[in-house]
Amino acid sequence: MGVLLTTLLYNVPLISYSFRKSNSGMTMHFSKLCMVGLASIEAPHVISSASLEQQLEPVIQRLGLKSDIIEHLTGIVNRKFWDRGVQPSDVATQAAEKALSKSGINRDEIGLLISTSVCKDYIEPSVASLVHGNLQLDPECMNFDLGNACLAFVNAIGVAGNMIEKGQIDYALIVDGEGSRFAIEETMKRLMAEGCSEEEFRGNFATLTLGSGAAAMILSNTDLHPQAPKILGSVSLAATEHNRLCVGQSDEMTTDANSLLVAGLKLAKTTYNKAKKELCWEEKKFAQYILHQVSHIHTLRLCRQVGIDPNLVFRIFPQFGNIGPASIPIALDQYLQKNTVPGGERVALLGIGSGINCAMMEMLW
Repeated sequence: MGVLLTTLLYNVPLISYSFRKSNSGMTMHFSKLCMVGLASIEAPHVISSASLEQQLEPVIQRLGLKSDIIEHLTGIVNRKFWDRGVQPSDVATQAAEKALSKSGINRDEIGLLISTSVCKDYIEPSVASLVHGNLQLDPECMNFDLGNACLAFVNAIGVAGNMIEKGQIDYALIVDGEGSRFAIEETMKRLMAEGCSEEEFRGNFATLTLGSGAAAMILSNTDLHPQAPKILGSVSLAATEHNRLCVGQSDEMTTDANSLLVAGLKLAKTTYNKAKKELCWEEKKFAQYILHQVSHIHTLRLCRQVGIDPNLVFRIFPQFGNIGPASIPIALDQYLQKNTVPGGERVALLGIGSGINCAMMEMLW
């Protein structure tokens, strides 16, 4: 967990005013944490589900599957690709530059940079070090990668938030850059190969839902930005007995989609009940729920499982697909571009990552 990382690096006491560990998981409470910058970057090449299905038509017919299987099952109409050769650090840097420009924050004030990208330029060095160098951040700005599948961006907010609350830094920058071109192209080759079985097709199917995008968020202390949207707290739970249901490499992701959906929904319900208890969500009204974007069926089932009005869920998956940990910040940025959030409104961030882990976070405007 990020709390342990912070403890080891900064000798922060494991139990502090900003978070609390119980037998049922981690709860964080923030009193001075706010978001002062948010930006996203869209990949330029739109790839339709119909175009993928057209290429897969021979194997789809041979296996007796629906001709519009991708869009029908997921609700994903398009996903996006970067130009060939574009690296995660390139687009994460672009998102960071945009967030810095929009916020007016001086880059020399950034005390922490965390990259949460699943996609990597290299095994080493870290994506964070590449972005740090691209941005020419101060040598005293700490930087590292934080990985936890699709949940990493929310986890990074918690790690950075705890350091801000402790007064160790004034500003933190979280970045994420994801690209799905290589994984999808390699998966298409396998699925179109002679002899591809239905089991192999279904195991690789989730890869076809992946999208590309980049995001960056700047966090600070509310003493410095009293009018900025506040991050009040979060809860998280793990069900790592399911840690083999989705296994990914750079060129392939195999998923037991049904088992992952069932286990994820069960964990989400338990986590949401924890939020109602620990963050008093049962007493609060949320203007919007920003979910990790996976598919139509995942969204509807999650809403039904935890009792959320589907009309309060801002959806980007039909045009973006599943962008991994960049999904929540991109969806939040898209929502804020299209809507004015008045003071006093609350927004919830809800994410599930393969492994499996779940986290939910509260923001107040």
